[in-house]
Amino acid sequence: MLGQIVAAATTVSPHLHFTDLHLSKVALDLGFFQIKWYSIAYITGIVVGWWYLLKLIAQPGSPMARRHADDLVFYATLGIILGGRIGYALFYAPQLLVSTGIFRLWDGGMSFHGGMIGTSIGIILFARAQKLDWLRIHDYLACAVPFGLFFGRVANFVNGELWGKPSNVPWAIVFPDTVMPGIIDPARHPSQLYEAGLEGIALFAILWFAFWRTKARYEPGKLVGLFLLGYGLARFTVEFFREPDGQFREWAGGFFANTIHMGQVLTLPMIVGGLYLVLTAKGRRTRVEPIAGGESVA
Repeated sequence: MLGQIVAAATTVSPHLHFTDLHLSKVALDLGFFQIKWYSIAYITGIVVGWWYLLKLIAQPGSPMARRHADDLVFYATLGIILGGRIGYALFYAPQLLVSTGIFRLWDGGMSFHGGMIGTSIGIILFARAQKLDWLRIHDYLACAVPFGLFFGRVANFVNGELWGKPSNVPWAIVFPDTVMPGIIDPARHPSQLYEAGLEGIALFAILWFAFWRTKARYEPGKLVGLFLLGYGLARFTVEFFREPDGQFREWAGGFFANTIHMGQVLTLPMIVGGLYLVLTAKGRRTRVEPIAGGESVA
């Protein structure tokens, strides 16, 4: 990697420079108050996901009614925010756990894996309180998650963060301030866009087909299993093109940290768990008595 950086410093990069895109982290600046694109990405992902969830539960065999979906959004949003922030502190920045910095959400730092765990806990608590099937609710909500992933990764790109490894591919981008002062920034993989395409668009397409063109929604755990497996494989693959997390490199050290990233370590349980849920889903299929609607669905 050092050789690539040195080589980049001696040549003029023919690649697109991120600064030429004239992107800003701030979507609206009122002087006394700023709205950042990352915040808009979270809000848009939740709103669009909620809208799509309503489309899903309107189909036969839904495990919940409209009134449940409205309440579920609150539990899911709380899980995303609390789980995402606490997960970031646990997995990437433990020092935040003993400082007030953990409450500074506007400074960034959210973990998808933490948000997923927080959301899952919220769903289970919600389902138990409403006496609903928590696994089937996971199935339906999983179909809406790719919206948030897509908008979140696009926001990462707009922020010029979480960039990829140095590369000479034609679509590589020169992001500013990625190396030590005095060294020319090398062109890098726009790994944020890779993730937006795989975790957002491709994963949504897979879940859309499974829900609307197969009987997957009548096999508890299959849709959320496809989500876990698909996300895990997508994230594990893209991490090979993404710059490793500095905190994990310091903790692991040596060859291991430069080969396997924290994001990949955290996706391994997702891949295993997702594969298990998909392979065993048919055995959990029973006659579905919908919460909303009329007739039961075989």
